[in-house]
Amino acid sequence: MNRILITRPIPEAGIRMLRDHGFDIFMPQEDRMMDRAVLIDKIRDRHAVLSMLTDRMDAEVMDLAPDLKVIANYAVGYNNIDIEAAAKRGIFVTNTPDVLTDATADHAWALLMAVSRRIVEADRYMRGGRFKAWSPFLLLGKDFAGKTLGIVGAGRIGTAVAMRSAGFNMKILYTGESANAELEMKLHAEKTDLNTVLSCSDYVSLHVPLTDKTLGLIGQKELSLMKPTAFLINTSRGPVVKEKDLVQALKQKRIAGAGLDVYENEPAMSEGLAQLDNVVLTPHIASGTVETRDKMAVMAAENIIAVLDGKSPPNLVNREVQNIFRSN
Repeated sequence: MNRILITRPIPEAGIRMLRDHGFDIFMPQEDRMMDRAVLIDKIRDRHAVLSMLTDRMDAEVMDLAPDLKVIANYAVGYNNIDIEAAAKRGIFVTNTPDVLTDATADHAWALLMAVSRRIVEADRYMRGGRFKAWSPFLLLGKDFAGKTLGIVGAGRIGTAVAMRSAGFNMKILYTGESANAELEMKLHAEKTDLNTVLSCSDYVSLHVPLTDKTLGLIGQKELSLMKPTAFLINTSRGPVVKEKDLVQALKQKRIAGAGLDVYENEPAMSEGLAQLDNVVLTPHIASGTVETRDKMAVMAAENIIAVLDGKSPPNLVNREVQNIFRSN
């Protein structure tokens, strides 16, 4: 019998699929990050792991599980997994791409609108009983119609964010490894370099994966290029932004504001960030819709089932493992 470790409770849709295949499943009951010691203990006799972004899946863990065939990450990103170590050991690594594109793009826009129109500030204002009468100068925000939206990383999610701007008649600037024909054809978007995106945009939305190249991509120098009226939105990965530099830029009003769903040292925030009014903060919930999380669970389960049935999984990350798979 194939034995599965699920490191944190997931929606029932995925669990049901695994049970229907007769797999033996261990999943903790408490909805919290699995302790490293527990992970090490529970993985030893497992054939598959359905992991979270918070689980560090490194060589040490893999070596403790000689029967491990697949690590199915419950996320699009997989920077928590040592891909090279997995490939060397013939372990398939999979993710859940595409399924959370729309939810994440929607959340990026929710942050953009909330911070530019000062929604959170206004909510606190009302709850505090401070609203006495309408005023021409009360909690003035910024327009987004007709403004310039900069997309840093025009992949699936970046493209979806840009496409949502069509109703606001925004100018689109973007960065990417290659030209984005869809954005250029439908929105007349312009591909350019990072410095130009930062200096010319009214809103900058980050959609890059976390790699050696993107670690600390936005710091003091980059923030200094932005307009003092501009906003930074991050729904990608926290370490893409040097958070202390961002705090200083927000404090000194060198940029107008920010909307953050991810943090450099998550779940901790840099000192002073929580006290700022010109930032909207959410706890890594960009993909957090009922429908999306159900689909992610199903996709992760499908990846596990494929590997344990002797097939190549639909969402394989380390494709070099296929050569090992075919030779065995």
